[in-house]
Amino acid sequence: PNIISNMEKFIPLSKEYKDMEEIVDYYKIYKKLIHNIDSGKEILSTEKDEELKKFAKEEIDNSENEKKELEKKIRLLLIPKDPNDSKNVIFEIRAGTGGDEACIFAGDLYRMYLNFCDSKKWKVDLVDFSPGTSGGYKEIIFNISGENVYSYLKFESGVHRVHRVPKTETQGRVHTSASTVVVLPEAEEFDIEIKEN
Repeated sequence: PNIISNMEKFIPLSKEYKDMEEIVDYYKIYKKLIHNIDSGKEILSTEKDEELKKFAKEEIDNSENEKKELEKKIRLLLIPKDPNDSKNVIFEIRAGTGGDEACIFAGDLYRMYLNFCDSKKWKVDLVDFSPGTSGGYKEIIFNISGENVYSYLKFESGVHRVHRVPKTETQGRVHTSASTVVVLPEAEEFDIEIKEN
């Protein structure tokens, strides 16, 4: 009751609980597989019925294969996570070199990320944008909230480049345009004490 009434303690603990839940579930399956392997070995050493021995051998082989796969998953889950992985993000796309075509490309990137967020069932809130003269955006800033958003998008930051015949080209020449993407984890709330003197 003391923790549930204190939201500052309850929220981090519930996040930690949720993060550990998957590892614990896999551990329970792992324990069951070890029990199956031990039971199968015991049947092989004590049983005289050949058909039952054959069944036990198959069960051991299947459990051993599942155990190896499960060990790989558990090892990956035990790697320490980036503390920002579960945070929501502030996403910014800016047109770079390439003039109007860069603005169009920034619009294409925005639609692509919007579709990705939709497929993950994440919520997108538009913060600010400046439209391009021939379509797209000079810059667009939006918030994305959902489960483990930063863990999926943290490597998207940087310059994105496209090499194509743009809509703005009349003679069919290929142009290279670029847009920059910045992905920032949402900042934690903190208290500030301002002294009046």
